[in-house]
Amino acid sequence: MNNPQVQSTQTQATHHDEEILVVQRSILFAKDVAWHGINSQIFDACMMTIQQHSVFMPRSHAETNPIYKQIIPYIVFTFNQKIFVMQRKSTASEQRLAQKYSIGIGGHMRQDDMINNNVFNWAQREFQEEVNYAGSQEMSKIGILNDDTNDVGKVHLGMILLIKGNSDQISIKDEHKSGLLLTLDECKTLSSNMESWSLTCLEFIETMNLL
Repeated sequence: MNNPQVQSTQTQATHHDEEILVVQRSILFAKDVAWHGINSQIFDACMMTIQQHSVFMPRSHAETNPIYKQIIPYIVFTFNQKIFVMQRKSTASEQRLAQKYSIGIGGHMRQDDMINNNVFNWAQREFQEEVNYAGSQEMSKIGILNDDTNDVGKVHLGMILLIKGNSDQISIKDEHKSGLLLTLDECKTLSSNMESWSLTCLEFIETMNLL
């Protein structure tokens, strides 16, 4: 690691403060103005940038530092034209999203994830950590999500992926307190209490007819 700004923050971290993958905003958006929403045209190019310029810093510092974007695999699971919807616990690690509904399965990337620079492997690890699911699946790329309209979005960048399963036997392991498969219209009834990334994904899925 050769970034002095990142190195200096590591000395302030406690042993409970996990190191997570981040990329400088100025590098991510060096060629393009920061967009709002899902960009489906730059997935591979963005992944190359992440692989070449990623650094690690304590999560406590990254959460309040908009100079960097935390890279988050965000997986939407579907089965039989239904979407898996979860509700976060009131004690969720990201308190700004506590008790919100979400259609995104995923989390922060760690140094272990960089052993294999394959986005599908990263996403599979997150998927297996978060849910119990024994069926077969087909994973595909949706796009890169950026949303700077709120404090959470300003420090995160989403790699949005879609999993189409062949079974409805899916359940939450830990992060959320409940999860169930809902139709698109049923998801919309929860929109007033749904996290912003999930709302963006729902709109994109409907527009692009991805179910």
